[in-house]
Amino acid sequence: MSEEKKTTGSATSPVKYFLSGGFGGICTVVAGHPLDTIKVRLQTMPRPKPGETPLYAGTFDCAKKTVQREGVKGLYKGMAAPITGVAPIFALSFFGFGVGKRLQQSTLDEQLSMSQLFYAGAFSGIFTTSIMAPGERIKCLLQIQQGGNAPQKYNGPVDCAKQLYREGGMRSIYKGTVATLLRDVPASGMYFMTYEWLQRSLTPEGQEPGKIGLLRTIFAGGMAGIFNWMVAIPADVLKSRLQTAPEGTYPNGLRDVFGKLMREEGLSALYKGCTPVMLRAFPANAACFMGFEACMKFLNFVAPNL
Repeated sequence: MSEEKKTTGSATSPVKYFLSGGFGGICTVVAGHPLDTIKVRLQTMPRPKPGETPLYAGTFDCAKKTVQREGVKGLYKGMAAPITGVAPIFALSFFGFGVGKRLQQSTLDEQLSMSQLFYAGAFSGIFTTSIMAPGERIKCLLQIQQGGNAPQKYNGPVDCAKQLYREGGMRSIYKGTVATLLRDVPASGMYFMTYEWLQRSLTPEGQEPGKIGLLRTIFAGGMAGIFNWMVAIPADVLKSRLQTAPEGTYPNGLRDVFGKLMREEGLSALYKGCTPVMLRAFPANAACFMGFEACMKFLNFVAPNL
């Protein structure tokens, strides 16, 4: 990523790495959570019976109905869970990417190939799963709760975590871990590879890698997000359905989710929620990299020796 100043292998202070990654992650969540809520609701809405109309006709219908019934705050349901875990998630993600690169480098200034960058990014996806999986489980359960006069099973992320633990212990909280891995490992590989490739392509001749300016950072970060989700969305659909289903619905886990989805809805169902995902991907990830770069520059200015 762009935290490397002079060579692709140079190291960054772990403290700056954590703080900048965490701030970039918070920017991502704030910018992208409303469309993430819409995505989850579209992915998990009940299949209409014959003669019935779907709960939501599409992305904009879902947004309109959510705001009408629950106000704008309904679009931010479940945001506390990703906000709470976002700093360590992004710190671990960036750290994992750096470790993945170092494992493949023979010298600190060796420039890796695109496939090597993909492997390093994929390696970073493993680092984040221990935090990402329970956070995703809680977030999705909160996001599908309907507002208005409908009864609320969970009163927030802490209450949700407590209820899940009472119902099934840590196994319930970590439900969907394998699905999260299947989503994040290849998607992270695509994410980091795309950003590094665009960094190289957009860096003016004679300048140091990573110093590509604000607009180019926005473009590289946004496109990295789009390519990330092009890979991630089928596994994300399966993950969302597994994590929000009542206990016992899918005794064999992902295999049952996939089998039922293919029998009843076909291959196109793997791309449910694609529109809000793609609408969210560019601004959310552009915000991430803008936040990361801004925080890193600030820390380098106020604490150059940190």
